[in-house]
Amino acid sequence: MKTDIQSDSAWLTGICLSRCFFAFIFTTYSAALPLLKTDWDMSASQAGLIQSAWHAGYLISLFTVGFIADRRGAKKTFLIGSVLAGLSALMFAFFADGFVSGLLLYGFTGLCSGSSYTPGLTLVAERFAPLERGRAMGWFLAAASLGYGASLLLSGILMPHAGWQGSFVATACGPIVASLISFWTLRATPNVVHPRGSELTGILALRAVWKNKPAMLLIWAYVFHAWELLGLWAWLPAYFAASMVQKGGLTMQAAGFGALFTALTYITSMSGSIYGGALSDRWGRTRAILWGACLSLLCSFTFGWMMALPLWLLVTVAAIYNVSAIADSSVYSTALTELVPPHYLGAAYALRSLLGFGGGIISPWVFGLVIDWARGEPLRSETMAWGLAWTALGIGAAFGPLMTLMLRATPEAKKMAGGKR
Repeated sequence: MKTDIQSDSAWLTGICLSRCFFAFIFTTYSAALPLLKTDWDMSASQAGLIQSAWHAGYLISLFTVGFIADRRGAKKTFLIGSVLAGLSALMFAFFADGFVSGLLLYGFTGLCSGSSYTPGLTLVAERFAPLERGRAMGWFLAAASLGYGASLLLSGILMPHAGWQGSFVATACGPIVASLISFWTLRATPNVVHPRGSELTGILALRAVWKNKPAMLLIWAYVFHAWELLGLWAWLPAYFAASMVQKGGLTMQAAGFGALFTALTYITSMSGSIYGGALSDRWGRTRAILWGACLSLLCSFTFGWMMALPLWLLVTVAAIYNVSAIADSSVYSTALTELVPPHYLGAAYALRSLLGFGGGIISPWVFGLVIDWARGEPLRSETMAWGLAWTALGIGAAFGPLMTLMLRATPEAKKMAGGKR
């Protein structure tokens, strides 16, 4: 809860702006992927592996900062991590020049970027009461979608003129700006360290979360959600670009327009985060999760097979896909604060991140493997390759609604959203 003189709206605006600029580096690589495959002489599976390296670094970061935030406070963790994120983004922008360097440096950038997420969620949870928390977290996650979109817009504009190198340098400035905003916004926010018993530290805190059946059902639902969402984010710009090339476009122009089209869908998806969180306050957490998960599943199983359709229709479907896929993200974060005690919320977020982004590590790589396989013998079909790759996302995500239904049936679900489940 707030203890400083800032209004809640001003504080939330500042923390959301910082999250927006932190997100600039998240989509830098995926925007340039169609060009980098050629310039760095990579297969689709190698290209997906670099994105997976980002998720691997991000996973380790999220897992680690959850415990650090429990021990040292979310504010301190958030601010120190913001500086590291800015420095690592600049290293990637200036020194990545091939598959190996891209793999290592983008993985390192992911490793330095986790403090903008779970400690940020904890700061929001500390500031806002439960019945306002879903809306606040929705805005926080929507800010990331805005950052993804703004980064892709910037990349799409710059790549035809400055190449992927110019777009890398420009987007690396985002985390620097985010750090400045973070220090200003949190200048009067206390660094809260929740008291805890020795039985709820380290491995024992993880064990407490693991034994919490409702919390684990929610975490497993998040894992399957992350499989779908992170695969979508990694490959959507390349899918748009491939569709344009198939229709006769040039590779450089297709990469730029692919980034711009994806940016449009990301910006549209802000409404999913905002309304998903707000509707979960009104309808209940599990109902909001089911609404978003089932609609995004429908998109996963159909989107890849639409490659030959007009671009305006692809962009429209992709916008719906992004809105539905992101709509339940804030709800998972909010619901977890209602199922575990605050003194090991960081450990709960850490375990969720370990498992969820573990799926996110594998998902882009598997997507690329499916494309490579379907392009070869005996299929040799571009449309089949993309259709099967998107279907693979849907198959993994299909288990999420099942976990959510099981959570909804537990007595502990009544703790969420004031009894609305």
